Amino acid sequence: MADMSPIFRRKATTPARAPQDRLVTLIRKPGCHLCDDAQLVIEKVCADLGVSWEQKDITQDKELHDKYWEQIPVVLVDGEQHTFWRVNEDRLRKALTE
Repeated sequence: MADMSPIFRRKATTPARAPQDRLVTLIRKPGCHLCDDAQLVIEKVCADLGVSWEQKDITQDKELHDKYWEQIPVVLVDGEQHTFWRVNEDRLRKALTE
């Protein structure tokens, strides 16, 4: 089997992570109505699935400010950008359960 062409070998698949092992991060700023809307969706989905979530203030972190200022609110799932501006509840739920 070691001599088998890589074309015919099965690729290892990464097992899905349980929702409880995921982390959602909301990057927001004070006074942002879109951020408030995003937080409501995140709170609902995370509560339903038992997912931890956190929020970070873009005005308190230069690196986040430089990277995301024009996109806030920004939602990260496990440190990877999931969406920005508007959060779709079904899409977030799907991302956390796949």
